[in-house]
Amino acid sequence: MRIALFSTCIGDALFPDAHKATAILLTRLGHEVVFPEGQTCCGQMHINTGYQREAVPIIRTYADAFADPSIDCVVAPSGSCAGAVREQHVRIAERYGDSALVDGAHRAADKTYELCEFLCDVEQRTDLGAWFPHRVTYHASCHSLRFIEVGDKPYRLLNAVEGLELVDLPNHEECCGFGGTFSVKNAEVSAAMVSDKVRNIKSTGAEYVTAGDSSCLMNIVGALSRQRTGIRAVHMAEILASTREHPWTPERAAYQREAML
Repeated sequence: MRIALFSTCIGDALFPDAHKATAILLTRLGHEVVFPEGQTCCGQMHINTGYQREAVPIIRTYADAFADPSIDCVVAPSGSCAGAVREQHVRIAERYGDSALVDGAHRAADKTYELCEFLCDVEQRTDLGAWFPHRVTYHASCHSLRFIEVGDKPYRLLNAVEGLELVDLPNHEECCGFGGTFSVKNAEVSAAMVSDKVRNIKSTGAEYVTAGDSSCLMNIVGALSRQRTGIRAVHMAEILASTREHPWTPERAAYQREAML
């Protein structure tokens, strides 16, 4: 299968290791992974902030990059961005675009998957030969939980990782407080929300918190670092790509490096 990797803007700029891990994992599963160089942002922040018409060129860029019929699937290691593509692109294209954009948005959105979705629904695999001998808790991002409804897929994948002890996160359905521009416009509310999230993470006794969204992990690990909890963050893709032969190590934890800047 020929798979296009959608490297989201925050992943591309700040946390490329998660996207490299996604490419390694998909290649290991026997797929041809390509990276359309014309890709940019999904436009979610623009749309959510009210700049819907201004997001049209971004949606057109996404469709131009990924609607190519030679691409079988588009995989994004981000429930938030995959949700934006599938839940917003066609709607905005129909409202403000032309027929060509509507067609392209449909074709691109219909084959866009979040990583856990692709592995469980398309690949139909949960045991990927991963090895991660640590106590881990999982944070479900709002978009993955409510927009694309990944359900128990991340848990099934994590439970199949050799050596990993998965512990439930209390109030897992609660937002971490990031929400793109929400955390900027409503900083005090966002800080209170991530404080609640950190308290719940600490209660699990986990060594690591994982999620399918770099943006959530960035917000959470900043709070974890400020409280000097010692708990690290790692993207789902990095756990699933970690093996005995090529293990993931804390030295590669970009989230921790960014939290200390």
